[in-house]
Amino acid sequence: MTEITILKDKEKGRLGSQEILLNLGPQHPSTHGVLQLVLELDGEIVERVSPNIGYLHRGTEKLAETFTYTQIIPLTDRLDYVCPPTSNQAFVLGVEKLLDIEAPERAQYIRVMMSELARISGHLLIVGALPMDLGAMTTLLYTMREREMIMDIMEMISGARMHTSFCRVGGVREDLPEGAIKRILEFCEILPNRLIDYERLIAKNRIFLSRTQNVGVVGPEDAVDIGLSGPNLRASGVDWDIRRDCPYEIYDRLDFNVILRENGDCYDRWMCRVDEMRESVRMILQCIEQMPDGKFQVDIPTIAFPVDKDLLSHSMETHIHHFELSAYGFKVPKGEVYVPIEAPKGELGFYMISDGTEKPTRFKVRAPSFVNLQALETGTTNMKYLADVVAMLGSLDPVIAEVDK
Repeated sequence: MTEITILKDKEKGRLGSQEILLNLGPQHPSTHGVLQLVLELDGEIVERVSPNIGYLHRGTEKLAETFTYTQIIPLTDRLDYVCPPTSNQAFVLGVEKLLDIEAPERAQYIRVMMSELARISGHLLIVGALPMDLGAMTTLLYTMREREMIMDIMEMISGARMHTSFCRVGGVREDLPEGAIKRILEFCEILPNRLIDYERLIAKNRIFLSRTQNVGVVGPEDAVDIGLSGPNLRASGVDWDIRRDCPYEIYDRLDFNVILRENGDCYDRWMCRVDEMRESVRMILQCIEQMPDGKFQVDIPTIAFPVDKDLLSHSMETHIHHFELSAYGFKVPKGEVYVPIEAPKGELGFYMISDGTEKPTRFKVRAPSFVNLQALETGTTNMKYLADVVAMLGSLDPVIAEVDK
C-alpha cells in the first residue's frame, strides 16, 4: 500500500514537492516474516526507515510464567525457530544456575555440538537468502541442500527436524543414537568444500558486491551504542564473542577463532557468517574427539527422570518422583538470574525470577533479533535507495518470531 502526499504551489499552479510513504510488508518475502517497514521516500531515495513490529506477538514471556520450567522448553523452540537448540540451551543454563547444578560433561558436549550445528543451519539460511533477496536465486538452492543434511541429523537425534526440545534441565533428553556421530562427521567433511563453492558463486560476483559493499554501514561505536551482537557486531570490527569472553558449558576447552571484519556493511555481515560456519565445523569435530562416555543427565530424582527405567518396576520411591515430576514439575529455589549465550543471531539471554515454586514469577527474553533491528534506523544514511533497505534487512538476519516473542 502506498500513500502519496503532494504539496501544491498554489500561486504558480504547479507541484512543489512530493513525499512518499511506502509500506514494505507486513506480508512480503524480503521482510523475512510478518514485519512492516514504513519507508519515507523522496522519489527512490530513502529518508527514513521505521520498523513496525507486533504482527507475530504470542505473549511468550507472559505465557512462560504460567508454565512449569520443563513445559517452557518447547516455547523456547519457537523463538528463533531456525536454530532451536541454542534457545533450549540458554534457557536450561539459566534454570541450572538457579538450582546450582551442572549438567554432566557428556551432556554439555552434546549441547554444544547441537548448538553449533544449529548455528550452521541458521547461517546457511541467510547466506543463501540474502543473495536471493538481491535477485540471485541459485545460492539458496545450494545452501538448502546442506541445511537439509542438518535437519536429517536433528531428526535422527531428537525425533524432530525443527522444534527439537532436546535439552533438559540437568542434561539432555537422551543419549546420542547409534550412527549419529558418523552422520555428523560426514556433514563436517562435506561442508567446507561447499562453502568454497558459495564463495566462488557469489562472494566475488560484481553485482552482489555493488549491492552489498558500502551499503548499510554501521560503525563500531554505533554498533555498541545500539546493542548489536553476534556476527552483526563483529562485522563492524568489535571483538566480542560470549563463547570466548564469558565461556559457558565446555567452550573454554575448544580452540576456535572469533571472526572479525572491518567495514560493517552488508557484505561483511554476509562474509562473517560464511567464515563462522568453518569455525563451527572445527568446534563440532573437537566435541566429537573430546566427548567422554558417561551420564547424559544429572542423577537427581526430584529434577530428572530416571535413566534406568527398570527402577520404575521395583522402586516405589522412583514411582513417586516420576509422578510428581510429570504432574507438577520441580521446584526452583528463590532467586533471580540472567544467563546469556552466543546464539547465531547474537546475545540471547533469559532473565528469570523464581519465588520457590515450579513456575517462574518473572520471565524476560533478551532476543538478539529484536535489538539488531535498530540498525535499520541507524543505517538509514547508508541506504540510499529502496533496494538497499532489502539488502540491509537481509544482512541483519532477523527472525520475526524472536522479535515479537
